[in-house]
Amino acid sequence: MIKKVIAAVTLIALMTVAMVQAMEKEQKPDNLPGLAVGLKAPDFELENLSGETVKLSDYEGKKVMLNFWATWCPPCKAEMPDMQKFYTEVGDEVVILAVNIDPQYDVAGFAEEMKINFPILLDKEDKVGGAYQILTIPTTYFIDEKGIIRSKYLGAMPIEKMREYTEDM
Repeated sequence: MIKKVIAAVTLIALMTVAMVQAMEKEQKPDNLPGLAVGLKAPDFELENLSGETVKLSDYEGKKVMLNFWATWCPPCKAEMPDMQKFYTEVGDEVVILAVNIDPQYDVAGFAEEMKINFPILLDKEDKVGGAYQILTIPTTYFIDEKGIIRSKYLGAMPIEKMREYTEDM
C-alpha cells in the first residue's frame, strides 16, 4: 500500500514538473503546431456577424492578426480585452480578424458582452480552421503585407506580445 502511495506521489510530482517546464518554455514559431512560419497564408472567405462576406485577400498590403477562438474557451475570453485595446490602439495600421470556431453559440451576444468591435468571422464549416491546422485555441497568426505568415502564437496573448509580433513584421 505504501509503495503505491509513494509511486502515485512521485508520478504526480514528475507530471507537475513537466507541466511547469512546458508552460515556461518560450514559444518558438518553428516548433508550434499549425501552418509553418514563412508559408503563404491560405486565402479564405467567411461571413462576419453582419452577414457580410470577408476575404483574407481583401487585406493584402496590410498587416493582419488572424486569431482563432471560441466563446466557451477561458483563455480566449481572457485575451479579448487586450485584443480590443490593441485594435483601438493600432487603428488602420493592423487588421484584426477573429475567426470564431463555434458559431452555433451566441457569438454576437458574446461580442456585445465583451464590448468587442473588431471584425469577428464565423467559420461555420471549420474550413478555415482546417486550412490553418488549428489544434488548440486561441491560436493567432501574424500575416505580413504580402500574405506571408511571419509568426504564430498559441494561448492567450498579452497586448505586449501583440505589439511585439506586429512590429516585427
